Formats: sequence, C-alpha cells, structure tokens
Amino acid sequence: MATGKVRPRRSQGPVVAVTGAAEGAGRLLAARLVASDGIRKVVAIDAHRGDVDGAVWRVADVRDPLLSGRLAGVDVVVHLDLVCSPDQDARERRTHNVRGAQTVVLAAAAARVPRVVLVTSAMVYGADPTNPVPLAEDAPLRAEANESVAGDYLEIEELAASAAGVHPGLDVTVVRPAALVGPGIDTVITRHFEAPRLLTVKGSTPGWQFCHIEDLAAALDLVVTAGLAGPLAVGADGWLTLDEAVEITGKRSFELPAALTFGMAQRLHRLGMTPAPATDLHFVAYPWAVDGARLRAAGWKPRYDNAAALRALIEETAGRHAVVGRRVGGKEATMATAAGATVAAIGAAAAIRRARRRRR
Repeated sequence: MATGKVRPRRSQGPVVAVTGAAEGAGRLLAARLVASDGIRKVVAIDAHRGDVDGAVWRVADVRDPLLSGRLAGVDVVVHLDLVCSPDQDARERRTHNVRGAQTVVLAAAAARVPRVVLVTSAMVYGADPTNPVPLAEDAPLRAEANESVAGDYLEIEELAASAAGVHPGLDVTVVRPAALVGPGIDTVITRHFEAPRLLTVKGSTPGWQFCHIEDLAAALDLVVTAGLAGPLAVGADGWLTLDEAVEITGKRSFELPAALTFGMAQRLHRLGMTPAPATDLHFVAYPWAVDGARLRAAGWKPRYDNAAALRALIEETAGRHAVVGRRVGGKEATMATAAGATVAAIGAAAAIRRARRRRR
C-alpha cells in the first residue's frame, strides 16, 4: 500500500495505536483498522515509517521513556513490537521485548490511555506430554522462566497481571496466539519446518496448531472493536497429527529418545552452536494447542486452517535450511544426512566423551 494523505475519519469510535505497525501482524492490523468505519483514527508506531495509507505515523522506539507523548488522545494501544528470531542475542531480545512492554504500559498510564492489548504467545502454557489437547484459556502458565522467548512472554504476562494494581484505571488484555506463521515470521517453530527431516521425541504426540498473522490481525481487530476481555487464545481449529504434518510437508520424520534429544540440544546451546535453549525443543516435541473459545464465541473465524497455515509456512520458508534451529546452507544440510544423522552423531560423541572422562 502506498503512503498518502490521511483521509478524514468519523468522529465516533476509538483512537487506536498499534506498535510494530511497519511490518508483520502490526502492519496488517493497522491496515484493517484504517479500513474500519468503527475506528476514528489509527496511530501507527514503529522505529521507522511504514506504508499503511491512512494511518498517522509516529516514529518512536517502544523502549523510549518519552513514548507517552506519542500516545496523546489514544483510547487503545495494541502492542505488537516484539522480537522473536532465534538469531537475536537473548539479552538484547529480552531487553527489547520486556522493557518495550513495560514502557508501553507505563506510557499508556501516563497518557491516560484506558486500555492496552499485549500480545504474548500460547507458549506461556508450556509444552508438556501431559497437556490436555486443547488447553483451556484459563489453564495454568507452565512454561519455564528461563532465557528463552517463552521466558520473555512470561515476564510480559506478569506485567499484565500486576498492571491493574499498579495503574488503577488501566485495563490490560492479553492475547496468546498459537505458533505464528506468515511473511517475515522467524521462530524456533518455523525453523523446525526448515529442517530436512522433522525431529520427534520418542513417545511424544505433538499436536500442531498454527495461527497465521492475517488471522491474528483479524482477532485483534475484534478484540479492539468489541472490547473483549482476556486472556484470549488464538489459533486455527483443532490440530495436526505428526502423520498429517509429514504428508503436508513432504518431509520424513525421525525419532530420538527425549534424554538424548534435550541433553544434546542443551550442550550445543552452551557451546554456542545452536541459537535456542533445549527447552525450546519442547514446543516442537510436545502438545500446546489451545482452545480459543472466547474469540470464537465473539464471532471470530480463522481464514487459515492448520493445513493451510502449514502449507503457507512451507512456501514461505522454501529454500531455507535449518539443523537443530540453526540456519545452514543447502549443501551443509545435505551433508548432515537430513539432520537425524547429525543429531544422533552429536549425541553419540557426547556419550563417548563422558565415558572416556569416567575411565580417567
């Protein structure tokens, strides 16, 4: 969409600010809200100007303490400026994600904005072989509070839970999408499907559920216009079995014992050879599909089912190759004999080293 003059808006309806509006789900949401007759004005906030025509652009870093000045006259803030790439330094990512959310909430309170919508992830429920499928929206948050991106989301959730007591009069709604897919999305989950083969853990049953960013934008549109209270989970109906994922992707799976898989992954991460901690592999091994009943009851319907979302992911990541979450060249992936041999060899080598140390 080309940038043009801001068209006159109706006097009725809220003024909505969207952070991260230059790309991804933020851009899609800003464009939807601009086109809505129920929205008076859209304030688009990002570190650089985007191309959504009809929005009022305010270039700002969401971690800037002066952000409150950009929120004058705003009724609702939807915060989508998050960093999720596995390649991002963990400390820098957490600083951006957690401090950004803290600053947005503080700035909204200072500017007397009555409502903030924070987008986290269904990852906060944790991935576990004992999880019911699907998880209810009020299920306990069982993700590990560690250096992973799930740990970032947990801190943001804690911020949301304490906001009412710290900032009376400010309502904070949390939205938790399933595994995101779509243009520009780069996560531990999307990289799992860039591997030559799909890793599975012995005895696990991973129920694959996705949320396309177009569907997330539509859900957030409804959250804003209908004033829905959270927490709200967002995901396509149902989930895919491993066999269904294998059929859709055309990739074979390989299975390893849990102890070998997670132990190897943690060792590689400590050595700096893989970008994500071992606990991130839980989200590709164990189920964490969500119900999303509240949004469906309010009339939200996803455009992408899980199969269509996975096909979109495979199309988006075509030509990319990842082994244990790290991007590699095509030749490297081929030489790794489709990831399974790589993982098994590394695990075996680690076991041999341990045995040698014991003998000494």
